[in-house]
Order: sequence, then structure tokens, then C-alpha cells
Amino acid sequence: MSDAPLPSVLVVDDNHDNTEIIQRYLEARGYPVSVAHSGDEALAMLEQVRPSLVLLDVMMPGRDGWEVCRLMRSHPVLGRRLRIIMVTALDEWDDRRQALQTGADDYVAKPFDLPKLASTVERNAAMLAR
Repeated sequence: MSDAPLPSVLVVDDNHDNTEIIQRYLEARGYPVSVAHSGDEALAMLEQVRPSLVLLDVMMPGRDGWEVCRLMRSHPVLGRRLRIIMVTALDEWDDRRQALQTGADDYVAKPFDLPKLASTVERNAAMLAR
């Protein structure tokens, strides 16, 4: 692997325990991580932080992950180069299909296995490097 810095990650989940666990796990692996606890906060941070990867929960009060994903994907500058990974307790085939149709690049089911989550982040980070 190259010496290039790891891509920045924005973790979006209304559950503070989840965001803290993911943030600590990814930061220990060298990823710069920002956290948002709502869809609106995530959309504001997209402009401020300009993350390369977004780990996005689906079921949140207010704007849900589906809407946030669509809005992020439609961003005129950042939307095309962004990798969006849905992280959700919805684990039916239809939910996975909806995630991809909404513009997500990948999908991790909750309760998540941290090593699997990290490998999904690494796989998507490698896609950015291409």
C-alpha cells in the first residue's frame, strides 16, 4: 500500500454509542473520522469536512439515511467522488437493493462486526484510490 493518507470518513448515526465505537475503531486504524448524529448535521458536515467516505445509518429521526444519501449523491461537486456505505439494521434483500438504487456504494448490516466494517471501509477506500 502507498504512503498516501487514508481518506476521511464521516460517520452518521443517531445512536451515540454506535458513532463512538466506529470512530474509535477507525481512528485506531489511521482514518480521520468526523461524526454527525442527524441527517441535517451530516449534510452540513458534507460541505465543511468534505469526507471521502460516509458511513450512513438509515433509520434516523428527521431526514432518514435514504434521503441523506440521495441529497449527498446529488451534490454538484462532492456527489460523484463520494463513497457512501449504508450501515443499517434493515437487512432484507429489498433494503440492500434500495440502498444501491438510492446511490449507496456498499452496505453493512447491524449489528455490525467491526472487522467486517473495517474491511468494507478499506475496500471502498481502495476504490477511491483508483
